[in-house]
Formats: sequence, C-alpha cells, structure tokens
Amino acid sequence: MSVKPISEDDLHGFVDGALDEVREAEVSAYLEAHPEIAARIESYGRQRLDLRAALDPVLEEPVPSRLNLSHMMETRTRGRAPFWRMAAAATVLLVAGGSGGWISHDFYQPPSEGVLALAREASDSFATYASDRVRPVELRADNMGELVDWATQRMGRKPVLPDLSKSGYRLMGGRLIATPHGAGLMLMYDNDRGSRLVMLTRPMVVDQNKTMTALSKGEVGGWSWAANGMGYSLVGALPPDLLHPLADDIRRQAELGA
Repeated sequence: MSVKPISEDDLHGFVDGALDEVREAEVSAYLEAHPEIAARIESYGRQRLDLRAALDPVLEEPVPSRLNLSHMMETRTRGRAPFWRMAAAATVLLVAGGSGGWISHDFYQPPSEGVLALAREASDSFATYASDRVRPVELRADNMGELVDWATQRMGRKPVLPDLSKSGYRLMGGRLIATPHGAGLMLMYDNDRGSRLVMLTRPMVVDQNKTMTALSKGEVGGWSWAANGMGYSLVGALPPDLLHPLADDIRRQAELGA
C-alpha cells in the first residue's frame, strides 16, 4: 500500500499533535528520511513551546471589565468608537479568550510554501536588483561558467541557464540569493528598450506543482512552477500574458536540460 505524499499541512499537524496514529507514524518516518525538513519542523516545535510559554499567563488573566460584551455594546450606543480602538479590543479578546493552539499556529507557520513562496522571493529579488544601474548582478554573462559552478555547489543541483535571445532578451548575468528555503540562483535579462526580467530558480522540497501559476503585484507580473525537484519563477514589469510565452520557453529548456 503506497503512502500518501506528505504535505505541509501534515507537517504542521505533526507539530500540533493533530494527526492520527497512522499518519503520525508516516510523517515521523518521512522526517527521519529527510533531516533537512526535520530540522525545520523541530524549530517550529521550539517556537510553539516558546510562544505558549509567553501566552499562557495572558490566557489565565480575567477579561478586563471594559472588554465585557455588554459593556462594549453599551459603549457603542453612545457613539461609534475609533477604528483603531475597536481593532485593539478585538485583538485583546482574541488573545485572552481564543485557542492557544490556533494562535501559535498562525505565528510559527511560514507565510507561504511551494511556488507561492518562490514567486514572492522572485518578486522581492526583482524589486531589489532590477532597478540597480550599478551592480544588478554579481557575475556578468561572460562569467557564466563560474556562476554555474558556484550555484551548483550551494544548491546541490546544476541549474539551467535559459536562452531568451529569440524573444529579444539578453542574459546580463546573475547572483546567488539567500531565501528562507535555501540558496537560489537569480538570473537577469534585458532588451534593447531597457526592460529587465528576473528568473529565480532553487530546489523545491515539498511542492512539485508543474502547473504554471500567474503572479500579479502592481505593475509586476510573472509565472512560477516546479518540476523535477526545481522551482522556477520569471518576473518582470509586464502583464502576465506577455510573460507567458517566455515562461513556456524557459520551462521547455529546463526540461531538456534536466
């Protein structure tokens, strides 16, 4: 009988002690076989214990009389309270009367995983380096051999350097990027009109989503996906529909080079 793939929800359920005995044993075996993930999950457990230790005294405190529901309703009839005061009261009520487990889960859970995390990292890299006119890349295109060796050593996988010249974009060079999920390789491209693109690639541990996911944040668009243990995200100051053919080209070249 095959074991159902371990998801990020399973990993967090393991930390919370919310899994049944069978699934808990499967996740435990998975973590023994993947020490790098086990180390991350262990850190979540420590954060959970620290957070509970900090919040337990708050949970034991009585709810202040001013936050009593009847008192708050009476106050509301006298006039609408400023928004910031209402928000602060709601926050205190949540901490004082809510479930410690749910609060802790929100604190220690990463903001996103898989291709969503990769898309955010690529977008951040674009915002940081694309506008840099002095040193947007660490190694120029004429040092790609050195960059590939450097990235292979840090990521444990040899990256593919896509050629986008048929679409009018030249490879400027690249640099290694530190992400919450390990080292990643950022490549930058530009065209004759000064438009720059950033492609970020790094190993993917959990998410193997081959479906391309669109990214749109203000004037920045992009596409992200994962295949064969590697994630890819192409980002630029263009609508996603204009970047889609370029992302498809990168995916084809990556599959050929895998």
